[in-house]
Amino acid sequence: MSTFLQLLFSSLETGSVYALAALGIIIIFRTSRMTNFAQGSIGMFNAFIATFFLMKTGSNTFIAVLVGMVSAFLSGILVDMVIMRRSKNISPISKQMITFGLIMLFLGVAPMVFGSSPLSFPRFVSTGSVEIVGASVTYNAIFNITVGVVLMLCLFYFLQKTKWGLAVRVTASNEETAQLMGVPTKNVTMGAWAVAAALGALSALMLAPAISVNVSMMDNVQIYALIACVLGGFQTFYGPVIGAYIIGLSKNMLSYYVSSTWGNSLVYVLFLLFIIFRPNGIIGKKRIKKV
Repeated sequence: MSTFLQLLFSSLETGSVYALAALGIIIIFRTSRMTNFAQGSIGMFNAFIATFFLMKTGSNTFIAVLVGMVSAFLSGILVDMVIMRRSKNISPISKQMITFGLIMLFLGVAPMVFGSSPLSFPRFVSTGSVEIVGASVTYNAIFNITVGVVLMLCLFYFLQKTKWGLAVRVTASNEETAQLMGVPTKNVTMGAWAVAAALGALSALMLAPAISVNVSMMDNVQIYALIACVLGGFQTFYGPVIGAYIIGLSKNMLSYYVSSTWGNSLVYVLFLLFIIFRPNGIIGKKRIKKV
């Protein structure tokens, strides 16, 4: 029982990282009808900014996180205004190719600005753990899980209960109709990029203490976040979040109980089989176009 709980809390912590990244991807997809493959790279770059700020100023870790998220927020606005808005009339596939260009941009600029050596970022809660039915769970893991869940619940509340959330949902449903109704869709799209970038930076900083801050730190997160979007379905905001936690749980459980060598490979195989039988995802529904 204690081992299972240990794996469960570890899965929830890992799932929170994937969920934040997946939520950023789905927010952009729903408002811009494109998949942002640069979500992880943007998060990585701003994790470097937060870590570099922490090293140079010696400030509090939470202030550094705030600096990283603010810089990511501004990065998202800049990417939308300078690049994506100018390519609004091109095809969705071409827009996605632009995000591949963004990956190369951030991967190239990061070592030029911050150096090629990995940087160390501390845990949010440096020490301490609690025993839960024999399982030892660090305060940092509990903090990461709590922050991830609370932040996502706040975003879901914002999307469902506020005027700006309504504007986002209307834009996600039909951008042309939203424009006719007076919704400022350009601002909605810009806000989506800004929030997505901030979520990516937070997920990178939650992951950083375990693997260090380096240019490839978010590669696996980007892959699993995309898989979470496919698994949960692109038709809702909460489907990819559910998919992310399922991935986090499946990875750890299969690696421990089935095979430490083939655990991750089994995750891919099982999800591939699932997508074959349910291509629209867990929450997604088949769209029927009426003539």
